[in-house]
Amino acid sequence: MSRIGKMPISVPAGVEVKNDNNTITVKGPKGELTKQFSKELNIDIADGVITVSRPSDDKKHRSLHGLTRTLIANMVEGVTNGFSKTLEIEGVGYRAAKQGNKITLNLGFSHPVVFEETDLVKLDVPQPNKIVVSSIDKQAVGQFAAEIREKRPPEPYKGKGIRYAGEHIIRKEGKAGKGKK
Repeated sequence: MSRIGKMPISVPAGVEVKNDNNTITVKGPKGELTKQFSKELNIDIADGVITVSRPSDDKKHRSLHGLTRTLIANMVEGVTNGFSKTLEIEGVGYRAAKQGNKITLNLGFSHPVVFEETDLVKLDVPQPNKIVVSSIDKQAVGQFAAEIREKRPPEPYKGKGIRYAGEHIIRKEGKAGKGKK
C-alpha cells in the first residue's frame, strides 16, 4: 500500500471541493483550480476529508495512487496559502526591475530579457537581485521559475547567474598557474 496515497487529505474551512467523474475542482480564498485525474482511481469526498483509493495492486494503479493524492493535496494547499519560489541574481551588473506586469532582467547580454506575468503566475521584485514567483498552482510556479533561471544558470567558477534561494552551487577552481614546477 502506498504510504502517501493512503493518507487522507483534510479540507480546511473556506475551501470547497467538487468531484465530477474524477475531475476535481477546488475553490478557496485565493482562487479556483480544476484537474482531471485517471478514471480508474476512486476519489471520495466526505466530511471535509478527501481519500484516494486504488482498485487493484497493478503497477499502473500503484504508481497513480500516491501521485493523485499529492496533486489533490497541492491543489488544496494552493487555493488556501499559495506557492512561491524566490530566485537570486548574482553577478556584477546583473539586476531585475519590474514595470507594470513585466520584469526586465539585465544579465550581461546585449539586450534585456523580459518576462510577463500570466493570469496564473505573479512576479515580484522586492530587491534588484531577487525575484519572487508566486501562484496557486505549484507546477506553474516551478516551471516559470525554471524558465527564468534557464536564461542565465549559475556558473561554477564565479557563481554568477540566477539561482534558487538557498541553492548551493559547487564551485570549481580556476586554471592553475602556468609554468610552475
